[in-house]
Amino acid sequence: MQYPQWIWHNGTIKPWAEATTHVMAHALHYGSSVFEGIRCYDTPGGPAIFRLSDHNKRLYLSAKIHEIDIPYSLDEINAACREVVKANENTTDYLRPVAFRGLGGFGLSADTPTDVAVATWKMGRYLGADVLENGIDACVSSWQRFAPNTIPAGAKAGGNYLSGTLVAREARRLGFGEGIALASTGLLSEGAGENLFLVFDGALHTTPVSAALLNGITRNSIISLARDAGIDVIERDLPREYLYLCDELFMCGTAAEITPIRSVDGRQVGAGKAGPITRQLQSLFFGLFDGSTPDKHGWLETL
Repeated sequence: MQYPQWIWHNGTIKPWAEATTHVMAHALHYGSSVFEGIRCYDTPGGPAIFRLSDHNKRLYLSAKIHEIDIPYSLDEINAACREVVKANENTTDYLRPVAFRGLGGFGLSADTPTDVAVATWKMGRYLGADVLENGIDACVSSWQRFAPNTIPAGAKAGGNYLSGTLVAREARRLGFGEGIALASTGLLSEGAGENLFLVFDGALHTTPVSAALLNGITRNSIISLARDAGIDVIERDLPREYLYLCDELFMCGTAAEITPIRSVDGRQVGAGKAGPITRQLQSLFFGLFDGSTPDKHGWLETL
C-alpha cells in the first residue's frame, strides 16, 4: 500500500503520518464510528466527485442513529473532501470521510469528543483488475446478517462491517471473489460490502432495505439509471436459490462499482458472464464519467 502525502484531520490538512488518535479511543474498542466511501472520477469537464453531497448527507444520518455529534457542517465536510483531493494532486481517487468517538470517558455510554477525518487514496478495481469485464465467482456465506432491531443496518457504521469482514474473509479463504450474506430470515441480504441485483426476463430485481442491508447510493443510482432506460426495477424479498436461477447477477457499491457475478456456489449464473442488462447498466454508469450518459440528476460535483 502506498499512502498519500496529505489527509484532512479535525479541520486541517496535515501529513498522513500525523493523523493519529489514542489507542484508548472509544471507536477502537466499541466500533463507534460512521463513514462514507466516495469516488472521484476524471471527466471531460475535469475531476468530479460522484454524489458527494448525497454521501455526506448519509454520513450525518448514520451519526444521528448512533448519537455521534459531528462538529462540522455538511458544507465543511464537502469542502474537506475537495481540499484533500486537490492537496494530493489526484483526479481518480477513493475518499473516506469518517467520524468517530475519540478519547474521553471509558465505558459504552461514555461522553467523548468526536474526531473527524477525510482520507483519499488510489483504489482501482476493488475486487480485481479485470472483474468488470470477466466477473467473479461468489459464494453464499455461512455468516448471516444481523437481525432487525439488533444493529441498525441503515447506518454506515464501523461496527457493522465486522459482519462484512467475516463474509469476505470466508469467501477469500474458500477461493471465491466475494461472499453473499443471507438475512436472519434466511432470505437474501447483500454481499460483504455490496448490494445485489438479479435479472429475470429483462427486469431488475433487488432485495429491499428491510433485508438487513445498507441502502447504497450506487444501488440508488443504478435503480434511477435503469428506470430512466425503461428497465423495470422490482424491490422484493428473494430466496437463496434465485441466485442460481436468475439470468444475470451483479454486485454494486462505491468500491465494487458494477461487478458481474458469473457463478454462485459453483453453479453458473446465466451464460457465465456479464449479460446484456448488466452491460447496459455498466455503460450507463461509466458513461456518466466519459460524458456519454447525460448527468440529468446532477450527480457529478466538481472540485
